[in-house]
Amino acid sequence: MTATGHVFADLGPHVAERFRTVAAAYDPVTLARLGQTGVRKGWRCLEVGAGGGSVAHWLARRSGSVLATDLDPRHVPPAPGLTALRHDVARDPLPEGEFDLVHARLVLSRLPEREAVLRKLARSLKPGGWLQLDEFDKSYAPVLITPDAAAARLYAEFTRARERVYEESGWAGEWGREMASSMAASGLVGVDPVPVTQPWRADSPVVRLLAHQTHHLRDGLVAAGMTDQDLGRVRELLADPAFRASSCVFYSVHGRKP
Repeated sequence: MTATGHVFADLGPHVAERFRTVAAAYDPVTLARLGQTGVRKGWRCLEVGAGGGSVAHWLARRSGSVLATDLDPRHVPPAPGLTALRHDVARDPLPEGEFDLVHARLVLSRLPEREAVLRKLARSLKPGGWLQLDEFDKSYAPVLITPDAAAARLYAEFTRARERVYEESGWAGEWGREMASSMAASGLVGVDPVPVTQPWRADSPVVRLLAHQTHHLRDGLVAAGMTDQDLGRVRELLADPAFRASSCVFYSVHGRKP
């Protein structure tokens, strides 16, 4: 990963909660798609932006050989067949023609150099190797039902404030829907985008993450116009069993090197 995207570059005490909730919400999609590549023993795999290591561990069990990279690989627990390495994918080199499978989740959208990084990842594949990228399109995430109209307005205000924080960090929140075209333009073939949405309710992992963001994004949210009282009301709403929203669209896209 790279230091670009300061909102998530240093989460301090919030990092473990972010890793847990993202893994709980999206590992089922990510791992099912990775399984479709046929990954097996003897494959050499690269996990970019490994985070808490849940995907890297799954790949290590399947393939026996995973290089997991991150700006801070300390959060990746050790496992047989897994090597964790500090690496800035936007600036540090990668070997070419090395990997049977490369995966990155919620990484490239945060990089101004995302198109160049995509081409670098494609070059790192062996002929016939697979690239899987998983990213959001955050332009779609409607609230579906709330206890009252005031709560709906509050959630909309919170969503707008979050989007402002993301935009100021340089996160291209809609890149997920452009990713398949970019992968094809990089020379990959058989590009296969799969969009996924999920219901968000009080017990959903990502809703827990949203509530957590009222703390770790607090300064940015206040700068965007919210108050601490507003943020407390947001947390109450997100814990309300009557709250329902749709997730943003999560795109999981496959491509292969000819």
